[in-house]
Amino acid sequence: MPLLQNRFSGQECRLILQLAIPIIIAQLSQTAMGFVDTLMAGRYGAEDLAAVALGSGIWLPVSISLGGILIAITPSVAQLVGANRTQATPATLHHGLLCALLTSVIACLILQNSELILTHMEISTALMQKTADYLRAVSWGVPAMMFYQCCRSYCEGFGKTRPLMKIGIFALLCNIPLNYIFIYGKFGLPEMGGVGCGWATAAVMWIMAICAGLYLHKSTLFSPLQLLRRRSAFQPDLIKSLLLLGIPIGFTLLIEVSMFSVIALIIARLGTTVLSAHQITLSFSGLVFMIPLSIAMALTIRTGQLIGSGDARQARIAGNTGLLITTLGAILSCTSISLLATEIATLYTTESAIIRLASSLLLIAAIFQIPDAIMTTCAGILRGYKDTTRPLLMVFIAFWVIGLPSGYSLGMTDIFGPAMGAAGFWYSLVLGLTVGAILLLFRYQTVSKQWIMACSTKPSA
Repeated sequence: MPLLQNRFSGQECRLILQLAIPIIIAQLSQTAMGFVDTLMAGRYGAEDLAAVALGSGIWLPVSISLGGILIAITPSVAQLVGANRTQATPATLHHGLLCALLTSVIACLILQNSELILTHMEISTALMQKTADYLRAVSWGVPAMMFYQCCRSYCEGFGKTRPLMKIGIFALLCNIPLNYIFIYGKFGLPEMGGVGCGWATAAVMWIMAICAGLYLHKSTLFSPLQLLRRRSAFQPDLIKSLLLLGIPIGFTLLIEVSMFSVIALIIARLGTTVLSAHQITLSFSGLVFMIPLSIAMALTIRTGQLIGSGDARQARIAGNTGLLITTLGAILSCTSISLLATEIATLYTTESAIIRLASSLLLIAAIFQIPDAIMTTCAGILRGYKDTTRPLLMVFIAFWVIGLPSGYSLGMTDIFGPAMGAAGFWYSLVLGLTVGAILLLFRYQTVSKQWIMACSTKPSA
C-alpha cells in the first residue's frame, strides 16, 4: 500500500464530510439566528440593539462554556457505539441530563442576576435595565437549551447529524416570526422591543428541545432504547467521568470566547473606527470558522467510534484525513480573504476609514485561518480519544500566555516599536494559534500512536 494510503483515505474523507456538512448547516443556522436578532432589534431602536448586543456578550460565553461540558456525551456515546454497546448509551444520556440540570441552575443564576455584572460597566441606567430584562427572558430558555445540547451530543455520538441540521433550520425559520411577535407586540402581547428578542430566543430554545425529544422518542433507531421513558440507575462514576471529560471542554471554549471579548474591551478605548474594524474582522472570521469547527465535531464522532471498535490505526487515518481537509480548506479561505479583503469589508459598512482598517485586519486574519483550523481540528480529534485536559492547558498557553500578553504589547505599548492598535492583537493571535496548533498537533500524534500500540498489544489483536 502506498505511503499516502497509510496516512489518508478517500473513504474516510467521504465519511467525515457526510457527518460534517449537516453540522456546518446547523451551525450556520444558529449563527443566522444571532444575526436576525441583531438586525431586527436594530430596526426597532439603537438602545434595543445595544441591549441585545451587550446581553449576547454575556449569555453566549455562559451558554457556550456550560453547554460545552455536555459535549462530553458525544465521545462517550461514540466509543460505546463503536464497541457495539448501544444498550449502554442511555445511561450516558440520562447522566448527561443530570449534568445539564446542574449547568442550567448555574446559568440561570448568572442571567437572572446580571445586574451584578452590568453595574461594573459604564452604561446608562436605561440600557442596563433593558439588558438585564433581556437576559432574564433568555434565562427561561436555558433549561431547554441544555436539554437540547444533551440530545444533540447523544445523536452525534451515533453519527446522526442530519436530523439536527433539520432542527436548526426549523429553529431559524421560527426565530424570525417570533422576534416580530415579541418585539412589536402582536397577538395581544405587549410591545417589548429588544427584550422581545430574549423571549423569542427562549421560545426557540424550547422548540428545539421539543423537536430533539420527539426525534429521540419516535425515530426507528432510538425508540427501542426508550430513552425518555426508562430511567437508568444512578452511577456516580459515570457522572464523574462525564464531568472530568466535559469541564475541560467547557473551559477551553470559555478561554477562546473570552479572549475575543477581552480584546474588544481593550481596544474600545482606541475609538469606534478601530472597534468597528475589529468587529468586522471577527464577525467574518467567525463565519468562516464554522467550517473547521464542524469538521472537528465530525472527527470527534468518527474517531470516537473507531477507538470504541478498537481500530486505532483507522482512527489515526481518519484524523490525518480530517486534518488534510481542514488545512486545504484553510488555505483556500486564506487565499480568498486575501484577494477579497476590501470587498468583504464593504459588505459591512460604507465608511471608507473603517473599510481601509478592516481590509488590513482581514489580511492578517487570512493567515490566522490556517493555524486556527489545525488547532481546532486537533482538539476535535483528541475529544474522540477522550483526551481533553492536556488540550485545555495548551489552548490556555496559546491564548492567555502568548496571545493576549503579546497582543497587548504589540497593540497598546511601544515596547516592540510604535503601538499597532488592533493589528497588534491579530498578529499576536496568529502567533498564539501557531504555537497552539503545534502543541495540539504533537499531542494528537502522541496520543494516536499510544492508542495504536495499546490496541496492538491486546490478545485479540
